[in-house]
Parts: sequence; structure tokens; C-alpha cells
Amino acid sequence: MPPLDDPNAPSGQPQTAVLERTETLPEVAEPGDHERFAHYVRKEKILESALSGEPVTALCGKVWVPGRDPQKFPVCPTCKEIYEGLRAPEDGGD
Repeated sequence: MPPLDDPNAPSGQPQTAVLERTETLPEVAEPGDHERFAHYVRKEKILESALSGEPVTALCGKVWVPGRDPQKFPVCPTCKEIYEGLRAPEDGGD
């Protein structure tokens, strides 16, 4: 396939290019980032959710029904700050 800027390329032929892009997770959580992270949740709430199917609330305030392997995702920076005592919990707990 000729390069995209080739002036000798036949007209009417589709031309494609592959662009490589590297994506890094932002340090500051943006709207929608909750879906890309593993969150901290009180252990008893996880067990209750597993038995009842009810949603849980993470330390950062995200509410969802757990169902994915948290080992496959980076830890939520907000949950981590709260866990380390740098912020107050937003999950309604003590």
C-alpha cells in the first residue's frame, strides 16, 4: 500500500493509516473514571452484596454491584487517599 502522502497513489483507492497512541490514567479522577478503577469497600458490605445482589458504596462514594476482578484494575486514587487517612470517607460509614 502506498503511503498516505504519495502523489502517485491511484485515485479512488481507499487509503488507511495506523496511528499509535499511548493512554495513561489521569492522576486526578474525571467523571466516568470510577469505571476504570478498583474501589475500596468495607468487607462486610461486599459479603452482603454477594448474597443479596444489592449495590455497595465505595469509600469514594461510587455505588455499584461488584462483579469484576478488582486485581485487573488500578486502585481508585480517591479511595486510596481515604483509606490512608488523607480524606474523609464518602460511603456514609464511620
